[in-house]
Amino acid sequence: MTFFPFICKNFFRTLVLGFFISGVITSSCFIRNVQAEPYFEDGYLGLTQEELREKLGIPMAVRSRKAALRVFSYYSFQEWEKYFKNLVSPENGEDVYTFKRGETSVRYSFVYTPDLNEGKDFPTLYVQRCEIEFTPAVPIESIPSLVPEFIPSSEGATPAFRSNLWVLIFKGPPAPETPFIVKEQGKEKFSWSLAYQMFSVNGIPDYLTLHTPIDRLEITAQSLQVVKARQRLTHEPILNPFSQEFAKRPDSPPPHRKAIPLPHYED
Repeated sequence: MTFFPFICKNFFRTLVLGFFISGVITSSCFIRNVQAEPYFEDGYLGLTQEELREKLGIPMAVRSRKAALRVFSYYSFQEWEKYFKNLVSPENGEDVYTFKRGETSVRYSFVYTPDLNEGKDFPTLYVQRCEIEFTPAVPIESIPSLVPEFIPSSEGATPAFRSNLWVLIFKGPPAPETPFIVKEQGKEKFSWSLAYQMFSVNGIPDYLTLHTPIDRLEITAQSLQVVKARQRLTHEPILNPFSQEFAKRPDSPPPHRKAIPLPHYED
């Protein structure tokens, strides 16, 4: 009579333990699946290097930046994995993919940030920024047709800014996970949203039009709060270039009207 209750008691303990372990495994799988999702609609920011390569395939090349800004050394994927990866450091390598779209060469380069909390010699790398270069330069209005990941808002009230070299457009609400890939000091105090920044080597004209040539598009996470609080002198607010209101503007600025001279009278 005492042996049967003992068997039943241990059976139920084993059953409960089995359900607990199963739940932990299921939860872990769910967490990994959540983490595997990109932060924004671009489909790239926040992915691990392994996840990105599963999505796009083996990169056509790997490049690393030299000390000078935007000066690179290019390696074949095989050379990078065999030798230069250990020499330069894995996080300094940018995966490069090049596509021919119409008459334009479109080159994607992915910049990574390591997870330093892992405590590994080779920590997991996450996509921090996507740089897309156009050869030759293309009009700003052509970018949505050349880059499927670029889906700007058509609302005139969309936050947009400019300088003498670039145009910056925000898109969508902030994502809570984004500070992980941001390097800004005090990043936890701000919200970070998807942002498109378009650069022109020859500069952005004073009168911006849809025909303004663009050499490079960067898909990043930026903070509207930071722009308004810390970058007011470098970020001039403008009308969203992809809005209907902007499309109605003339292709050239209105002619400057010479001011009527005012007479000067002696006292």
